[in-house]
Parts: sequence; C-alpha cells; structure tokens
Amino acid sequence: MHKTVEEAKALAREVIKNLSDCPYKLMVAPQFTALAGVAELLAGSKILLGAQNMAGEESGAHTGEVSVLMLKDLGVDTVILGHSERRHVYGETDLLINRKVKLAVSHGLEVILCVGEKIEERESGGAEPVVELQVLRGLQNLPEKDLAKITIAYEPVWAIGTGKTATPEDADAMHLFIREKLARVYSRQAAESMIIQYGGSVKPSNAADLLNMPNIDGALVGGASLVPEDFAAIANFNNR
Repeated sequence: MHKTVEEAKALAREVIKNLSDCPYKLMVAPQFTALAGVAELLAGSKILLGAQNMAGEESGAHTGEVSVLMLKDLGVDTVILGHSERRHVYGETDLLINRKVKLAVSHGLEVILCVGEKIEERESGGAEPVVELQVLRGLQNLPEKDLAKITIAYEPVWAIGTGKTATPEDADAMHLFIREKLARVYSRQAAESMIIQYGGSVKPSNAADLLNMPNIDGALVGGASLVPEDFAAIANFNNR
C-alpha cells in the first residue's frame, strides 16, 4: 500500500527505462488504483502487469473486492495470491486462496502463490510442514497442465520487511523441499519446470547470493522495488 497513482506511474517509467535490456521475465504489481495508469505505460514493453490480490468470486455482492474480470479488463497478466499479509493480517485461509488460484487460472492469469512460515514455526522445527500444507492446499484440485500458469514464492514471514533474510543455503533447502513435494504429488517434470521464487528482504546486496542458488529461480521483491535503482540492481544481479 504505497504510492499515489502519479507516483506509481513515475516509478513504472523508471523501471521501464532501467530494465529495457534485462534478459529476465519481469513483473510489477502496483496498487489497484494505479493499475490502469501503469498498464498504459507498460504497453509495448516486455514488463508484465501484476495485481497484489483479487477476490475469490467473479462478481456479486462483495463490497470492496476486486474481481478477476476487472483485473483482466485492465490488462493484468499476473496476480499475487496468498501473500503473508493476506494470510496473517487479513485472515485468508488456504481454502480461500485455493479458490482464488483456480479462478485466476481459469481466466488465463498467471499466479504467484506465496507460502512461508512464521518465526515461531521455524524455531519449533515446523517450517517444512507449514510450507508443505500451504503448497498442497493452495494447488489442491489443480491439474498438472495448469501448473504452467503457477509460480511459487517462498517468503518466510519473519524475513518480510524486517531486514532479516534467510541464508542462501536455508532458502535453497526450502525451495528444494517444495520441489520434491511437487514431484511426489505431480511429476518430476512438473517439479523441475516450476519457477520457485524467494521473497523476504531481497535487496541489491544479497540478490546474487540468493539467485545463484540451484533451486532459487527468481525473486518476489518487496520494499526494494519501491526504489527503481535497487529494483534494477536486483534484476541485473548477474551483471554486478
């Protein structure tokens, strides 16, 4: 919940300028009020437009919600679902998140499904079971063919906006754990094809160490994405 519409558009202009030659897949997800304005700026660029959330229903008496149809109307390509703040601040359940995932995919949107444990869960040795449940429930009843639309973002809750970051080795171990669970439920091919991102205080100083790990395929960038130079430095981590 940052930036006015004009501030979001100014940030988008800088991102487009800084990353026109970036070889990686890029997406920005401004707040709902700025989606239309940012969409106009991104037209003709290779940067995808994302939304930070969406409703679990197509339409109806859901005051204050934003539907998948509205997002598609604005040119949204991708939606972030199950973000830790949606889970732990606004009480979204795995059941609701799964409904949103299936709805988004049915309308052709790509989905970033966020999973991750709280600090007490990690310290008690329960990180893996928590993440496993979030992954499996989030993808429940989703056929393997639809996994091409899914990206999983592992974001340990204790590392979001705190300045703390999982060590590259710890993050990679959880990414491998997720990949092995996917292989067991779906197939080895599906597991190897899955893009699994890391989110949790990713910044220019740690991006290369994280993103060069074998099971970390990308980054879901939070606070650093509000600074165009920092976002560009992360996206160009191999050129620093």
